[in-house]
Amino acid sequence: MTYCLVLKLDEGLVCLSDTRTNAGLDDISRYRKMFTWTGDDRAVALMSAGNLSITQGVVDRLDQAVKAAERGEAYQDDLGVDEGETVLSVPTLFRLAQIIGLKMRALTNRHREPIEREGAAAGASIILAGQTRGAEPRAFLIYSAGNFIECSADTPYFQIGETKYGKPIIDRTIRPETALADGVKTALVSMDSTIRSNLSVGLPLDLAVLPTDALRFRTLRRIEEGDPVYSAIADGWSGALGAALSALPDVGEWMA
Repeated sequence: MTYCLVLKLDEGLVCLSDTRTNAGLDDISRYRKMFTWTGDDRAVALMSAGNLSITQGVVDRLDQAVKAAERGEAYQDDLGVDEGETVLSVPTLFRLAQIIGLKMRALTNRHREPIEREGAAAGASIILAGQTRGAEPRAFLIYSAGNFIECSADTPYFQIGETKYGKPIIDRTIRPETALADGVKTALVSMDSTIRSNLSVGLPLDLAVLPTDALRFRTLRRIEEGDPVYSAIADGWSGALGAALSALPDVGEWMA
């Protein structure tokens, strides 16, 4: 399992993902689920959840197209959905979401039957977030079928993977006008709440912060076990919850 989230705030984007892919008693593995690209006129982040063979296939083909363009070579993937466009050359993030959706659909259709015959799930999802010069920051949630939705001011976040444990803190605190630094803290609390309640989500974490109009990630950080800032936030949140619980109105009369 996994947990990834993006917050779309007026001040910018906050992306956070864990790295755990398997969590048995004697089988814990990890795999990077966040990938970033930067160019002269853009910064883009992608986070994935679900079947790794599907999402890894999408990311690998995106990377191959970028590398071929850097060499001045034409690139056509084996899925037949490229038209010479890459992460660093598409005119809009909407167009990039379309391309990723087409790749997701093609790979899912190609591999679904043998994957499910082995008892595994073929479903996958991808969060795409970033900004191109002259446009607003955008975030998309892309499904296996190739369809996608865009983040809005009414619900300025997306989650994929194990979402339920980290959702309450986001719903209670995040608004478009939330400060970027507060968004980072909220994302970390959301992740910590998930890690504490679900063994299938775990450190290390990958954090990317993209301020509006910067076109460069201010933060690209791998958060390892024992990171002092993350530990302080996790411990501080636990302490604050205990203090808040004690400060709530007394219910003793209900217990009489």
